Amino acid sequence: MKRVSLLWSLLLVCVWNLSAQTRELTEEELDDRFNFYVVNDLGRNGYYDQRPIAERMGEMEPVVGFEFIAALGDVHHFEGVASVNDPLWMTNYELVYAHPELMVDWFPILGNHEYRGNTQAVLDYAKVSRRWSMPARYYTKLYEIEDTDASIRLIFIDTTPLIDKYRKEDGYPDARKQDNDRQLRWLDSVLTVNKATWTVVMGHHPIYAQTSKSDTERADMQQRVNTILLKHNVDMYVCGHIHNYQHIRRPDSPIDYIVNTSASLSREVEPTEGTVFCSSATGFSVCSASAKDLKFYMLDKEGRVLHVVERRK
Repeated sequence: MKRVSLLWSLLLVCVWNLSAQTRELTEEELDDRFNFYVVNDLGRNGYYDQRPIAERMGEMEPVVGFEFIAALGDVHHFEGVASVNDPLWMTNYELVYAHPELMVDWFPILGNHEYRGNTQAVLDYAKVSRRWSMPARYYTKLYEIEDTDASIRLIFIDTTPLIDKYRKEDGYPDARKQDNDRQLRWLDSVLTVNKATWTVVMGHHPIYAQTSKSDTERADMQQRVNTILLKHNVDMYVCGHIHNYQHIRRPDSPIDYIVNTSASLSREVEPTEGTVFCSSATGFSVCSASAKDLKFYMLDKEGRVLHVVERRK
């Protein structure tokens, strides 16, 4: 009986959040802060909500004042790209994200769909496109927050090879070629010396999420990645892959686990253990940092605020 009551309570939380009144994001609340966009699961050749969301991202620059765009994998559905000259670079990316305000640095990582193609071509595209800033399969960025002593460290990781199913299946030829131990040692070493005020780790696959995808994906991420994140008390882990919004806080972890929705085509979602918020809306997000707090604004396709994840010092 208690289990039924718990499930019903979780369902009510998600229904309430889905039906909650949205609001506009204001310039005042983002002023004098360090802001950037987070997008993922984009590549639909401009169809579904991809093109209108791209336009809205550009139109909101005066409000957000974003520094760059973090692209957390699956820029290309469905078979990745064959080369830096693949036409998908035009139809999935260049011609869709053509608003003048989107001509900023994009910091991408690889998703499972990129791993179905030529992953080296995704890295090499940085030699072709001025804004495609991808120095490696995994990398880190450190930014000072202007007029403060605070800073934010962003760590971009390559999650597909960290999941056994992709290394075993023939459809992901580059996954089994990657050295997992090397990446995990690197992640641990970066976090060991990290002194930033805020730390956000970003990958394509979730550590915790409600999804019909194989449980082994999240089990591998929990065993290999979450243990390191817990050791170093990171603030947020942000991912994509599930095509909906989820904010999860668990009693056994101080980390905010965030699933960022698809910027083109979303999926239905239900609450799970630790669900604070969930929504099947498409959209994009703004990560915003000051010396006092770190906020993650989940926006719908019109740019309206659905939910805010907030951490304070």
